Amino acid sequence: MNKGYLCIVLHAHLPYVHHPEYDSFFEENWLFEAITECYLPLIAMLDRLQRDDVQCRLTLSLSPPLMTMLRDELLRERYLRHLYKLLELAGKEVVRTEGQPALQELAKGYRRAYLEALHCYQNHYQGDLLAAFAKHSRGGRLELITTAATHGFLPLLNVSEAAVRTQIKVGIDSFKACFGFAPAGFWLPECGFYPGLEELLRDAGVAYFFVDSHGIMDASQAPRDGVYAPLDCGNGVMAFGRDPACSQQVWSAEQGYPGDPNYREYYRDIGFDLPLDYIAPYILDGDTRINTGIKYYRITGRDAPVKAVYQPDRALETVRRHAEDFIDQRRRQIQALSPAMTQPPMIVAPYDAELFGHWWHEGPLWLEQLLRLAGREDSGLQTVSCSDYLQGQPVRQQAVPAMSTWGDQGYADFWLNETNDWIYPLLHQAGNEMEKMVGDLTAFKVSELQKRALNQALRSLLLAQASDWPFILKAGTTAEYAKKRFTDHLARFNYLHECIRKNRIDERYLTALEVMDDIFPDIDFRDYRPSKPKE
Repeated sequence: MNKGYLCIVLHAHLPYVHHPEYDSFFEENWLFEAITECYLPLIAMLDRLQRDDVQCRLTLSLSPPLMTMLRDELLRERYLRHLYKLLELAGKEVVRTEGQPALQELAKGYRRAYLEALHCYQNHYQGDLLAAFAKHSRGGRLELITTAATHGFLPLLNVSEAAVRTQIKVGIDSFKACFGFAPAGFWLPECGFYPGLEELLRDAGVAYFFVDSHGIMDASQAPRDGVYAPLDCGNGVMAFGRDPACSQQVWSAEQGYPGDPNYREYYRDIGFDLPLDYIAPYILDGDTRINTGIKYYRITGRDAPVKAVYQPDRALETVRRHAEDFIDQRRRQIQALSPAMTQPPMIVAPYDAELFGHWWHEGPLWLEQLLRLAGREDSGLQTVSCSDYLQGQPVRQQAVPAMSTWGDQGYADFWLNETNDWIYPLLHQAGNEMEKMVGDLTAFKVSELQKRALNQALRSLLLAQASDWPFILKAGTTAEYAKKRFTDHLARFNYLHECIRKNRIDERYLTALEVMDDIFPDIDFRDYRPSKPKE
């Protein structure tokens, strides 16, 4: 008999990168790599579990920018072009590594994997990965939820209720347009919560959301069951807390599974290893070295003088061992928790979806093995979604979670610091201007051209509010790109705001902006209405 529940949540999000004005764009690779290494393997895993009738449940949060990019015809075409280039490179690698049997076997493996990805994407799924996810949602193995419109970091947008309310509403509306139903759950970007947010979530029809463990443990009242049962926020909206043990086993740089010496080394790629004249057609502008995705070495160990060649069979053995360990740890955890609880423990394990396959090459295999083990009758636990849990278990804890995130140090440090603090006064000023403009025009009938301009101004504002830009500025990875994207979106908003106020709208330029920011087709500028005064 199962004595506890395990809820695995994968949050899939990428910043909105859409540049039809260029023939190709480097940052589009973020999407292409995620499709090849994460989303296609995840769908293939679900297909196999369905074929083998494995009883399991997984939760997947899909962000509106990601959903939009996965549906975009131009990006679909460019992804196929990207995949054909990978196939060409893998074929060259099979020839180049002749005489190096271990490397050649790996090169052949990459070629087979890219051929399989091409077949699945083009023939099996017809380029529509959202339809594949919807199929598994209908089949019961997947619960689909969503997040804020552009993954805006809500605690720092909270100077304006209109900003937070619109991020939530547009996110849910985008999900409904894709899948035809409203999500029960909502992923708070960066798990960022502040007291009062639960009221806006209730107004939007959200049943549950996730916070980091300290959001539950530092709640307005001490929770009797800790993070192992949800909190009713006092208004019927439920908060589920992240289990710290599950987090450490996967995320920890010191103790996490992905750092095992048998796993593939992410940072050793032929894009940096091979001569420039050979690799030039497959890297950025033929000159700037980037990851290609073809990697021949394993992590090996910190003290190893050289990296050892990757051995897939050895990695697969490690995957099985780690999956068994994870299930065993959860079983022990449940046994330890159960005597003190009045209901079965609920262990929530949320992760970035892109960890599985991209950063951790073996991640999808580990997840599949874990779900197979959990699906056995003698596993001692059952995988569920939060909706499943709420249908079968009473919620006895009531409190409002504390301000919290799952970022470094647990609060807002990563999104508000000396590298990015300059963006917020500009964002808040633009938000105030949008709110005032909507309020001023509420009593007037606007023309179709004015409506388009107002909707595009709101798109630009939402895109500027994305948490990706301050995150990248702090991380320092592609900081110039993040700065340019933020300033471009803000400049577009300021331009449109002035044009609307002066009633001098250039339709040709407006059309160009609509083509470049081809997201939220059903957006309504009236959503950014001024907040009602508090009684």
